[in-house]
Amino acid sequence: SSSKDTTIKIWDCILSQLIRTLSSHTKSVTCIKWGGEGLIYSSSQDRTIKVWRADDGVLCRTLQGHAHWVNHLALNTDYALRTGAFDPSKGSSDELVTAENDTLKERALQRYTHAKGGRRERLVSGSDDFTLFLWDPEESKKPLARMTGHQALINQVSFSPDGRMIASASFDKSVKIWNGDSGKYIISLRGHVNSVYQIAWSADSRLLCSGSADSTLKVWDLKTKKIMEDLPGHADEV
Repeated sequence: SSSKDTTIKIWDCILSQLIRTLSSHTKSVTCIKWGGEGLIYSSSQDRTIKVWRADDGVLCRTLQGHAHWVNHLALNTDYALRTGAFDPSKGSSDELVTAENDTLKERALQRYTHAKGGRRERLVSGSDDFTLFLWDPEESKKPLARMTGHQALINQVSFSPDGRMIASASFDKSVKIWNGDSGKYIISLRGHVNSVYQIAWSADSRLLCSGSADSTLKVWDLKTKKIMEDLPGHADEV
């Protein structure tokens, strides 16, 4: 868990006990990600991203480059880490449901390894400085790419489940799509008339849903880059 008190705390969820407190940020911690290589990544309003070793809480490195608050982080392995051995894009599988724990662990590891694409985990960050940075956080303090184009703060970033694309939601009313490997700009999805707060990918990476302060959700087809469905009806910000 992360807090405005500038700390990160690791808990034992079974015993409801505090295991460790990670302290180094100087302002509110805005986002944390627990990666698949035993590392924890945290972003903060102190404009930095910190990489921690989960086993003992040691600070490995600090990633600097953003000129304002860092609001959100995403890993290219987020989807594989969240779904484990199960692939929602392929529906249910009796084979997996009845599999032994060892088999499930092997499947989960295979999906995670595939998500990495033969490389180390990639991290993307979005900031109040209107930019995104693509990082190789396990090894380097320097960003792989600086991604510019938004005209207002970036509220959320997200890798597609297949890791090939990055989506960013901004207060400039747009969602931008970037290449997940190089950070190269692909296209802007425009249709909202107010700030875009959140985005979510479909399991097969074909569709993207965006929620906005204009009180609508929009579903985008990434093949045609057009709105597939417009879901109005909310009386206030989504």
